[in-house]
Amino acid sequence: MATDLVLNETLLATACALSGFGTKEETVDAALSEFIQRRQAPEIIELFGTVDYDPTYDYKQLRQHNAEASR
Repeated sequence: MATDLVLNETLLATACALSGFGTKEETVDAALSEFIQRRQAPEIIELFGTVDYDPTYDYKQLRQHNAEASR
């Protein structure tokens, strides 16, 4: 999607230099992706400890089964 933006050239040049990406587009895409991840992190952290798990689940048995199947 083509979008015309007026960007701070100093910020963009610094971001390009730090990122090592070959184009401004790659730099902006990476910056937006990182921005989103940082903003969503608190929401994800709030989910810790809220998932119920099956106390009878035996991950060691599953590992053993997978190891035997790959032989």
